[in-house]
Amino acid sequence: MEDAYAKSVAEVLEAFGVDRTKGLSDSQVEQHAMLYGKNVLPQEESTPFWKLVLKQFDDLLVKILIAAAVVSFLLARLNGETGLTAFLEPSVIFMILAANAAVGVITETNAEKALEELRAYQADVATVLRNGCFSILPATELVPGDIVEVGVGCKVPADMRMVEMLSHQLRVDQAILTGESCSVAKELDSTSAMNAVYQDKTNILFSGTVVVAGRARAVVIGVGSNTAMGSIRDAMLRTEDEATPLKKKLDEFGTFLAKVIAGICILVWVVNIGHFRDPSHGGFLRGAIHYFKVAVALAVAAIPEGLPAVVTTCLALGTKRMARLNAIVRSLPSVETLGCTTVICSDKTGTLTTNMMSVSKVCVVRSVHQRPITDEYSISGTTFAPDGFIYDAGELQLEFPPQSPCLLHIAMCSALCNESTLQYNPDKKSYEKIGESTEVALRVLVEKVGLPGFDSMPSALNMLSKHERASYCNHYWENQFRKISVLDFSRDRKMMSVLCSRKQQEIMFSKGAPESVMARCTHILCNHDGSSVPLTMDIRNELEARFQSFAGKDTLRCLALALKRMPEGQQSLSYEDETNLTFIGLVGMLDPPREEVCDAVQSCMSAGIRVIVVTGDNKSTAESLCRQIGAFEHLDDFTGYSYTASEFEGLPPLERANALRRMVLFSRVEPSHKKMLVEALQSQNEVVAMTGDGVNDAPALKKADIGIAMGSGTAVAKSASDMVLADDNFATIVAAVAEGRAIYNNTKQFIRYMISSNIGEVVCIFVAAVLGMPDTLVPVQLLWVNLVTDGLPATAIGFNKPDGNIMTVKPRKVNEAVVSGWLFFRYLVIGAYVGLATIAGFVWWFVYSENGPRLPYSELVNFDSCSTRQTSYSCSIFEDRHPSTVSMTVLVVVEMFNALNNLSENQSLL
Repeated sequence: MEDAYAKSVAEVLEAFGVDRTKGLSDSQVEQHAMLYGKNVLPQEESTPFWKLVLKQFDDLLVKILIAAAVVSFLLARLNGETGLTAFLEPSVIFMILAANAAVGVITETNAEKALEELRAYQADVATVLRNGCFSILPATELVPGDIVEVGVGCKVPADMRMVEMLSHQLRVDQAILTGESCSVAKELDSTSAMNAVYQDKTNILFSGTVVVAGRARAVVIGVGSNTAMGSIRDAMLRTEDEATPLKKKLDEFGTFLAKVIAGICILVWVVNIGHFRDPSHGGFLRGAIHYFKVAVALAVAAIPEGLPAVVTTCLALGTKRMARLNAIVRSLPSVETLGCTTVICSDKTGTLTTNMMSVSKVCVVRSVHQRPITDEYSISGTTFAPDGFIYDAGELQLEFPPQSPCLLHIAMCSALCNESTLQYNPDKKSYEKIGESTEVALRVLVEKVGLPGFDSMPSALNMLSKHERASYCNHYWENQFRKISVLDFSRDRKMMSVLCSRKQQEIMFSKGAPESVMARCTHILCNHDGSSVPLTMDIRNELEARFQSFAGKDTLRCLALALKRMPEGQQSLSYEDETNLTFIGLVGMLDPPREEVCDAVQSCMSAGIRVIVVTGDNKSTAESLCRQIGAFEHLDDFTGYSYTASEFEGLPPLERANALRRMVLFSRVEPSHKKMLVEALQSQNEVVAMTGDGVNDAPALKKADIGIAMGSGTAVAKSASDMVLADDNFATIVAAVAEGRAIYNNTKQFIRYMISSNIGEVVCIFVAAVLGMPDTLVPVQLLWVNLVTDGLPATAIGFNKPDGNIMTVKPRKVNEAVVSGWLFFRYLVIGAYVGLATIAGFVWWFVYSENGPRLPYSELVNFDSCSTRQTSYSCSIFEDRHPSTVSMTVLVVVEMFNALNNLSENQSLL
């Protein structure tokens, strides 16, 4: 049922023909199961292993190599060779190809795990009302129309519409779906929002989300693929994996090389047709086969067999360096993609921010007799760690915060009027929360304020172990006061209260939305002397103004704290008790930006990379964060730079394209919008990196050129990504981009080195064939040179240090060729002298060497007619391997110098 959020409870129940007091009957369950299917995400057919293996050989250069291996083997058999010699060349080629295929298969099998891990977010069981009775059933048996009861800790088993509230409120953590940093309050009323996104559907419980407070009943409206989780799965299935920029360029280069090779091979064969009948070959057919072998040798010489292995090794070394930077690479080619990233779409919560609510400002009333009426304090520290200091308006640190009466009472109230827990996790070496983020932020504030009566307080607390320190001050107040009764938070009151007793004195502490708490206050606590005075209209207006400043300009989440002395011996609380309160103070909290994010954003800007902040949060909160991290640079007006998802979708196509080019912030988004944003940017030829941590981010992570998941994120997000940030930190992405650029530069250098070396080999064989000389180098020698003597220096080039200006140049264009026309000409020239030097070594042995036959040059180029002529030397001299060894030695030495030549494209070696 698509629009259940817009219909009333009665309309939804009527649509499924269900009575809310009895649930579905057995016959209805059968009927609905036939109609809507089972509540499971369908199993996706995985690619058979043999298909994955075959896919690795679907590459033009690889096919040419296979053909060369097969032809080489057949020719060897035709020539009557047996044993090792017939198999040597083909087996070496096949071993190279097998190693490359293995890397490819491992990479591809990782990608298919993401779909499987979506199943982990489906609930196992559900409490269902059927035939008038409640029973616990497997969640897979649910059908639309079932009435289901959910409570705290329940994983929602299907998409459901709320029908009955069984507590004051129901709050659900739907961060895995929407990325909202706080839990969401659910209600029964229908929603009238146009183009409603998940965040607007406050009467719908989404499959896979978790209930964090309250109890309720709901009717199932979608199962299996027809749930929010199912739509994510479908989006992931529709996402095709794109080839990385380097892969595309290497493929293009491979096609170009293949054509050149084919042309040269045919040319060599055609040029030598006249030599087919030479007596030395023993007939026309054998002559044709001989020159066909020369053509095969040419193909082997021209293809850089070591290239895939060296690229893989270089990328693998890059991933090792990145792992030290806390960036764990899951797919090797993505290392290089980072280098040409032009846009980073970054999640706000947890990546740019710490995802740890913390109190940053406190406002109290100083005195009613002197101005200014209020005192404002700022609090340092951006995590759940109890480390941080309190500063006054003049930015002076308070030595002993508990000496301020209001701060002392704020600490008491925050510790007692609180249901959360703060603890230290020794395995992760970090402080963790249990409960609502806002309540944990108050717990941390209590620790920062400290305890009264100890002059050595701050240093004494630091002597404690981290486990004891986590909640030492909170435990102190909980031991000082005995909790008697609690009035839970409700949506109409927007506050909670707790009755405590200490030394035969009963006190009620309250906290809640400032407008609700302040409306119930008649007195205020003065920070100047700790006295309680009546709350006048002037002071009320002043506090209202402070609240508006906190919530408006600073976009802080505000809570007001209050207390009330109660009659001695009172044992319970009622709503009527929440009047005539004494106002203690106002606290403002936020999910603070990470300290290193500002510099990282600046690095991106100077490197020509745009940062777009993408968040499910509301627009004003997100704009405030963007201003803090410098994403808006020095703009005062954000019009045209900040859009909500619905605003962006409402733009005409031309305006939308212009908006994309300027966009800095994209707020109130749901999963489909993230994927839409990636596709829109890719259509403008941008190379997009997308970060995410929730299940909701998986389709966009898979679609992006490089998907970056958070180490603390869900298994689904990690499986769909190319890279995982172990420390969830945006600054790590920027460091990884610099590494990616360095890797690409080195990759380009060693590809050029290998190509220029291969051109030298081709020139050597081609010139020898045209001049009519014996074989200068045999295919196995060429394979050895290509793999070992070219492969190792090429790998060393991959270790080159990055240039100093690597993060001040613009990203390279995606369509930039690895080897451009001018460079190819340069390498033809280099290749020509490499090839000619190799032939010169071969000729030298025959003509000038003391250990050689010292033949005239004319005899060497007419070696094939030796058997038909009277000569002063044996014709077997042309089968001697010494000249070939000299050629290979010359080739290897010249290529070592060529390696030094390729350390930089344009800089001198000196």
